[in-house]
Amino acid sequence: MASHKVLTLWNEEQLNGDDARILRSPSREAPVPFDPETTQAIRTLAETFLEREDAVGLAAPQIGISRRIIAFRSRGYDEKDSARKKEDCEILINPRITQRRGEPVVMDEGCLSCPEIRVEISRHPEIKVRAYDAEGRKVSRRYLDFAARVVQHEMDHIDGKLIVDYDGSVFIPKKRQDFFEKFFQEK
Repeated sequence: MASHKVLTLWNEEQLNGDDARILRSPSREAPVPFDPETTQAIRTLAETFLEREDAVGLAAPQIGISRRIIAFRSRGYDEKDSARKKEDCEILINPRITQRRGEPVVMDEGCLSCPEIRVEISRHPEIKVRAYDAEGRKVSRRYLDFAARVVQHEMDHIDGKLIVDYDGSVFIPKKRQDFFEKFFQEK
């Protein structure tokens, strides 16, 4: 199966209005037990994510599916080709953060839907999440450090929030300075 296109706020020449509308809209809860549409959405997101070598996480809205489903690597970040190892990946359906702990940590983040830039974002280093797994079982999981950051980033997507919506410093490639200055003035 061919990978789904990841929606982006802009391309080389212009802003992507249609993609932006989808990316900025909060996603709908998935029905539990899962209906056939949700089961297919989970499968599509999992397959698309596992095919990508350039992502540690992917949310359903990023591939045009308006459901509260995220996929991410929860371990093996430093291993070569770890995005392709199914056992290093998790899928959460209708995730909710139930606890945040620790002093927020600032790090720069990139995003497939906001290509070419990085933004400094403050996130909690420990979170607890309640959700459903890909088989429809209730789960409660604790994530630390980088995994916690990835989950919070992907959960932003299902709420219609992107890295450009944060107030942190933005790192822009010099060759694209004019384009991004215009974008951030319009925001």
